[in-house]
Amino acid sequence: MSKREELIAKYASDLKDKCGVEADMDFLTKVTIGCGPAIYNADSSTVSASQKSEIETVKNNFLIKKLGLTDGPELDAAIESVMEQYGKSNRNKYRAVVYYLLAKHFKKEAVYNK
Repeated sequence: MSKREELIAKYASDLKDKCGVEADMDFLTKVTIGCGPAIYNADSSTVSASQKSEIETVKNNFLIKKLGLTDGPELDAAIESVMEQYGKSNRNKYRAVVYYLLAKHFKKEAVYNK
């Protein structure tokens, strides 16, 4: 099993155990690949919900640039909702899981089918 496959399995486990979501493994794999090398770095593989700059990065680089959404209060509300779903007390929020949940929330799975 490759390192990436191990990480995808870990993300699927987080989705199920911490978020109560049964992962679409094909889509989770695409989101994980889309994160690139960031998933292998301890710092960049997670999202710090308490850091405003980190939330801005998720909003600007993922929601606006990657998913093509327009900036507005609904983006902040969606990020807040996903952080709540993942569990505020959970320290390690994996970037791939957060992106997966946000893409599902906005029904933007098609972005990964290119």
